[in-house]
Amino acid sequence: MVEAGVHLASETAQRPINGLAIEYPPGYVIAAHEHTRAQFLYATHGVMVIETHRGRWVVPPTRGVWLQANMEHTVRMRGSVSMRTLFVDANAAPGLPEEDCVINVSPLLRELILEASTLPLDYAVDSRDGRLMRLLLDEFQTLPVLPFYLPWPDDKRLIKVCTQIAKHPEESVTADEWAARLAMSKKTFHRKFKTHTGITFGQWRQLARLLLSLESLAEGKPIVQVALEHGYNSQSAFTVMFKRYFGMPPSAFYLGVEN
Repeated sequence: MVEAGVHLASETAQRPINGLAIEYPPGYVIAAHEHTRAQFLYATHGVMVIETHRGRWVVPPTRGVWLQANMEHTVRMRGSVSMRTLFVDANAAPGLPEEDCVINVSPLLRELILEASTLPLDYAVDSRDGRLMRLLLDEFQTLPVLPFYLPWPDDKRLIKVCTQIAKHPEESVTADEWAARLAMSKKTFHRKFKTHTGITFGQWRQLARLLLSLESLAEGKPIVQVALEHGYNSQSAFTVMFKRYFGMPPSAFYLGVEN
């Protein structure tokens, strides 16, 4: 497979960091796999959904996801995706991310990533290309982690709850109703949910709805339709929550995806 061969060449290259560019059609899925080096995935266009056993990362334009080495993951494309990815040795530089996370891609980092994806695998370390890669590594040490991560429980009963919400975010089944369905006390349900995800049931559902809405926006759906399909009574209510969490209204995100 060409894709696998390209990735392998980048992973086994002699340099501590390498980049490549790949175009994917809407709906394309990269099956579960892992890499021997850390990987940074960034899309100049489209939305990627990265899933691991720990949870789901939704990655819109202007954001990227850092995955540690040997972390098995799948990647789903929502809309056409122009992916730029980097493979990085763990000891390439001090201060690199130590956990899987979504980070902001500044204008400078974006240009560095785009340029890095065009360089040969065996660029000279003491050349202009080598200096560009060192600057890129420096940038990774200053980037804030962003809230685009949906934690996933490992309890079979709670997985059932989370899977149902992810499939039908418009439903409004309460925590108490879920507790009854699972034959748990209300107190036990709330305690177990927070223990397994780190957040409350209400926070998790709100986060799930917002992250899932990013995928729908990437497909070009009208904002009012996205709002109703994700459990909001109106576009205005959705916009308020979206802006509170992501720092911009859905209309701005929509334009960023399309352009």
